[in-house]
Amino acid sequence: NRLAKRGWIKPEVRDDLARSYIFLRGIEHRLQMVADEQTHSLPENSDALAAFARFAGYESVSEFSAELVPRLEAVQRHYAALFEDMPELTRGGTNMVFAGEADDPQTVEALAKMGYSQPHQVIETVRGWHHGRYPAVRSAKARERLTEVQALLIEALAETANPDSAFASFDRFLSQLPAGVQLFSLLRANPNLLRLIADIMGSAPRLARILSRHRRVLDAVLDPRLIGTLPTPEELDALIREELESASDFQEVLDRARVIGNEQMFLIGVRILSGIIVPSQAGGAYALLADHLIRALQQAVEHDFARVHGRVPDGKAAVVAMGKLGGREMTAASDLDLILIYDFAPGATQSDGPRPLAPSQYYTRLTQRLISALSSPTAEGQLYQVDMRLRPSGQKGPLATQLSSFIEYQTNEAWTWEHMALTRARVITGPPELRARIEQTIRDVLVRPRDRAKIAADVHDMRRRIAAEKGTDEIWDLKYVRGGLVDLEFMAQYLQLIHAAEHPDVLDQNTVQALQKLDGKGLIPGGAGTILISAARLLNDLTQIVRLCVDGPFRAEEASQGLKDLLARAADAPSFDRLEADLRHILAETAAQFDRVIS
Repeated sequence: NRLAKRGWIKPEVRDDLARSYIFLRGIEHRLQMVADEQTHSLPENSDALAAFARFAGYESVSEFSAELVPRLEAVQRHYAALFEDMPELTRGGTNMVFAGEADDPQTVEALAKMGYSQPHQVIETVRGWHHGRYPAVRSAKARERLTEVQALLIEALAETANPDSAFASFDRFLSQLPAGVQLFSLLRANPNLLRLIADIMGSAPRLARILSRHRRVLDAVLDPRLIGTLPTPEELDALIREELESASDFQEVLDRARVIGNEQMFLIGVRILSGIIVPSQAGGAYALLADHLIRALQQAVEHDFARVHGRVPDGKAAVVAMGKLGGREMTAASDLDLILIYDFAPGATQSDGPRPLAPSQYYTRLTQRLISALSSPTAEGQLYQVDMRLRPSGQKGPLATQLSSFIEYQTNEAWTWEHMALTRARVITGPPELRARIEQTIRDVLVRPRDRAKIAADVHDMRRRIAAEKGTDEIWDLKYVRGGLVDLEFMAQYLQLIHAAEHPDVLDQNTVQALQKLDGKGLIPGGAGTILISAARLLNDLTQIVRLCVDGPFRAEEASQGLKDLLARAADAPSFDRLEADLRHILAETAAQFDRVIS
């Protein structure tokens, strides 16, 4: 019914399939009632078949057959129709040949014209597929389906930035599949899926690696229920809990966390590439996933740690997200900036386990275990990189911070830049009472009156230091280029610090939302709010695409046209050239506003 309502099948096809389904399901039920067996096969013995026909309500086998066979033929006809309207296997009409020991000259020439720099390697690889090199192509049926789709696949991969690299990525992916019939059939029936996989192989190295290493994510790509809308917090929580709770031991918990985490990160990236979500939604989606994984792994670590060391009397721990995670601006490549804050009963001297530890030592080791749970590679790969440098006193301070020390440090010792970083702090785990005390401390620190001139001087000094160390004129270094994300974040944080005493409701961990609140109060000088908000949105959107698709720095001269088009679409620009021109203008405007705003 839903397929018909959405125009995927005609109403008469819906009716035909529905009637056939009900009929065949009834026959199946009767088959299984005969001997109480899980079977779907009609009796081969003529007497048994005649008896079954009567049991099904027919006078004879011929009467039963007259009803059954047309139903089967109708289903077969409708199924075959799904594959009729297929695109030509090659746009240029080139008949590529991969059989034989010698490479076909016309095929070599065709591949070279497509952009492959190593056409002989491509031919050798495809020939290996047809010789059953991998499990996915061992069956004759799989190789038949491969033959039907291989030309389209080769052309799609040729449209990526580096066809040879994309082709090699697909070969690695194929080598790890247990079977290929379903994949090849779906690729032939759904060119959009083929193009998506080609885009992943050629344009998004991180997604290609996940797809190659974790076969389960392919099921998610093929399942429209999983790849559609983003999961709600409740759905994500249930998904992660279901995955982890069935683990037999702590190591399996870590493995399963990496499986579900990489799968969900992959799906977020695919949704961006396919246009299901816009880049501005991705930061929150990545952060929500990280929140739930951190929470689940903290619980698992605490439980496993307590088996050996017990628990500190009335001990409790909370994780504070900072940076991109705190601001819900994470990308596919973001680290986790974290602080762990703990508290325990006054007078407690050690934990109560078989190997007791003093409270400070207990929570330091617990933090180390949590970092390892989040970041250490396992058989299922890596989950995140963790950065704890934003804790009080940075790398010189203890790995875990007691609540009283956190309050004292932030109230009396922290530098301006640390309070700027605190504007993005978000408590994501811990018991309600501890979370509330941390949140109140953060708010109390941020809303106290400030010396505007001192804050401005400190911000300018910090910006000069960053420019001296990491400054660049490259416009695609979106973070550190003059007028880039660092400048926008500094302006938002500076304005929050100097105005929060009188306007505490301007505080927000997210840069765009903070700028919107400040602009709504008329607190951005010179009416520059619209400029800064638009710039922050654009740079964050472009950063999402770049971090998803590119390993290392983005270089426009090396980028595929597909990636350039993706960036242009994200910016609502008619072309990549226009995007670059607009980007230069926006960066210049933002840089000019920096000196006006922070004065």
